[in-house]
Amino acid sequence: MTQTINSTLDAVTDRIRARSAPTRAAYLAQVAAARETGRNRSTLSCGNLAHGFAACGGDDKRALKDGGWANVGIVTAYNDMLSAHQPFGPYPDQIKKALNQVGAVGQVAGGVPAMCDGVTQGQPGMELSLFSRDVIAMSTAVALSHNMFDAALCLGVCDKIVPGLMIGALRFGHLPVIFVPAGPMRSGLPNPEKAKVRQLYAEGKVGRDALLDAESKSYHSPGTCTFYGTANSNQMLMEIMGLHIPGAAFVNPADPMRAAFTRTAAQRAAAITADKPDYAPIGEIVDEKALVNAIVGLHATGGSTNHTIHLIAIARAAGILIDWSDFDDLASVTPLLCRVYPNGPADVNHFHAAGGLGLVIRELLDAGLLHDDVKTVMGAGLRRYASEAFSDGDGLTWRPVEGGSADLSIVRPVSEPFSADGGLKLLDGPLGRAVIKVSAVAEAHRVVEAPAIVFESQDSFLDCFKAGDLDRDFIAVLRFQGPRANGMPELHKLTPALGSLQDRGFKVALVTDGRMSGASGKVPAAIHVSPEAALGGPLARVVDGDTIRLDARTGELSIVAEGFDGRAPAVAPSTIQAGMGRELFAGFRQLAGPAEEGALAIPDLVAASPTDAGLIPA
Repeated sequence: MTQTINSTLDAVTDRIRARSAPTRAAYLAQVAAARETGRNRSTLSCGNLAHGFAACGGDDKRALKDGGWANVGIVTAYNDMLSAHQPFGPYPDQIKKALNQVGAVGQVAGGVPAMCDGVTQGQPGMELSLFSRDVIAMSTAVALSHNMFDAALCLGVCDKIVPGLMIGALRFGHLPVIFVPAGPMRSGLPNPEKAKVRQLYAEGKVGRDALLDAESKSYHSPGTCTFYGTANSNQMLMEIMGLHIPGAAFVNPADPMRAAFTRTAAQRAAAITADKPDYAPIGEIVDEKALVNAIVGLHATGGSTNHTIHLIAIARAAGILIDWSDFDDLASVTPLLCRVYPNGPADVNHFHAAGGLGLVIRELLDAGLLHDDVKTVMGAGLRRYASEAFSDGDGLTWRPVEGGSADLSIVRPVSEPFSADGGLKLLDGPLGRAVIKVSAVAEAHRVVEAPAIVFESQDSFLDCFKAGDLDRDFIAVLRFQGPRANGMPELHKLTPALGSLQDRGFKVALVTDGRMSGASGKVPAAIHVSPEAALGGPLARVVDGDTIRLDARTGELSIVAEGFDGRAPAVAPSTIQAGMGRELFAGFRQLAGPAEEGALAIPDLVAASPTDAGLIPA
């Protein structure tokens, strides 16, 4: 059956393809040059190779020495402090056993750091968070640079980890790469109850003991946090881009099917290497259509605003240029099909049980809102992911998703969406370009016009809140929070206080060059404002009392202020960014690009050509 594609989807894809033509061609030439060198280990000297398999067991060593078996590199974000990554501990042994069963070898190529924004939120360590993505990308490259591997498995789940693994893996675009998740923890304290306790604590109505008890009941066991933040948005993206085994995203760590997904991923990686008919290099899977599918998936599910940065960075690693206008145009035609916290009371376990990603992908495909003619790690066609996985002994089998949602308060069909357009919008105007997540913002709060109150730290805002100085209508302008200023930490420390003020009947909003994640909630927040204040962006000229209008319906972010254009910009506060390792990231801050270009601290990534890399003659 020929698919009828939505005309806007088609137009945006064509626009991205035209914009990216030179850089994408250079990237694909680099991929081809790497592939043409032959089986990776054939380029290694005897000394190189001996070092590479010296620690292997007998059968694996013989296989690598003789060259008959594929070798799959494992890049892992395992640590046992983070609930989402603790389950990865036994995965390498499981993967190696599964590979041996199909005549292949597995080696842990390397580890990547994995920090948790939940632990560092509001703390100095949060200023390392965004740049940890680029460290992870480089760590992935270090792991794969040994040139010992025919394919790779990337073990990671959370916020910066998956984008970092993606960026690193895409620079080895000739390799097949499958992403292996660990799944969400089982449901604990319902997310709305947790949010209520946080707000009561911010208002001084409950103590720290009650707050810690609520948090502990919410984050209670191994697995990803159950709200639909950046971590779980990552898992949706890997699935809708065809880089997961179908259905892998939201199966709990202790579920017996989790091990089956891991085995299947390992054995599939060995089946799609360059010497096999189903060869599926990641550099060809991640193309313009796959990225458009990812953006549509983000809108349809009400996913994390962080991906208005991360997807751009991922795309650039594949030689593709996307921007916020692409996000905005696709949002205008993508219906919101899901209500998962913070966009509703359900968590990802409820979402999965109600139909989950298989149902969402089917609905979007049937409506012409996803490209079906894409490559995936399972073969041609995204329709393979409009399915539900079942246990088949030690393996898996899939059946097409049939019927509708099991709970229309969580997942709906395209014919009956929660809203006609997606949950993210572009804001533009004299203050710059920004994004806003509106899927959790009530219609009554989507337009705020009020005097500005300018802050240059989260703590100064909270001091004013605690002193009762913010009991009025206002728009908080929190500036010098961008990548160049302090690494663009997330600003969720403000969320309970802003929510409390809104609940008291005040018109409040946030405008910032900083970040909020997928947990951003009911208060309208214009985030990632670019250009940032530290680079002389318009936010640096705002003063208390200027009238700002934030209109999420029309996409307006404007200011009424006499002599605004002629004002001298404010100077960034003099702060010593040392301690908690921040001094080690000074170079990253100096190199960081704009948010709309992915906030990358890896200069000219998209401009790298095969000639520059020395892979083909000049």
